[in-house]
Amino acid sequence: MTWTPATPVKASGRLFAFTLDVLRAFPRRPFQWREFLQQAWFIASVTIVPTALVAIPFGAVIALQVGGLIKQFGAQSFAGAAMVLAVVREASPIATALLIAGAGGSAICADLGSRKIREELDAMQVLGIDPLHRLVVPRVLAAMVVAVFLNGLVSVVGVIGGYIFNVVLQGGTPGAYIASFTALAQLPDLWAGEIKALVFGFIAAMVASYKGMNAGGGPKGVGDAVNQSVVITFMLLFFANFVMQAIYFQIVPPKGG
Repeated sequence: MTWTPATPVKASGRLFAFTLDVLRAFPRRPFQWREFLQQAWFIASVTIVPTALVAIPFGAVIALQVGGLIKQFGAQSFAGAAMVLAVVREASPIATALLIAGAGGSAICADLGSRKIREELDAMQVLGIDPLHRLVVPRVLAAMVVAVFLNGLVSVVGVIGGYIFNVVLQGGTPGAYIASFTALAQLPDLWAGEIKALVFGFIAAMVASYKGMNAGGGPKGVGDAVNQSVVITFMLLFFANFVMQAIYFQIVPPKGG
């Protein structure tokens, strides 16, 4: 394929049109509960352990960086507040999104891509079954639900990891760490992180489904589609994170210490 300036524009338009088609299929009945539960369990099973393991170094790195910085300003008592703010609002949604895209999204893309090259999707359309309603919608909703729960897991594990590193390695006091939780953080920060995770799960599943259902060229084409879906998802996730964070700062004023 010749790479021309119009190619990414056309691809973006097709992805947007695909997203609109999937959104129109959301309220259609009957809802595929069995497929939804199977996909939710599968995505959770392939992401929950890596997510928990990634959350520990995330919390440790943030604790070491933030703890060292605020120690220079003599504000060790705010270590817990800064830690919670960084993990809950920023690190947790990003870590969740990367794992949902890397593990769950690649599995979704590979599954739909293999169905595409085996012409199963064409056979479903011949039988009058909409692949978007039957296959894509349950996978997108499953990724969104799992992303929300994984974000909560990363938040809890990250805060606990930060507590351990702050108290054990940096000489902080447990009481000050816990008491400062509400100094800078507030409840909207938690909701913002959960909404981010929900949107990131939607983006990851949507891109993976689009690339999988448009795969071609045999097994090599499926592998290329998986690689492309992960790369595109990562770029969209960081862009969406920037936009959502900018909107959040305009809506919710920061809490003073």
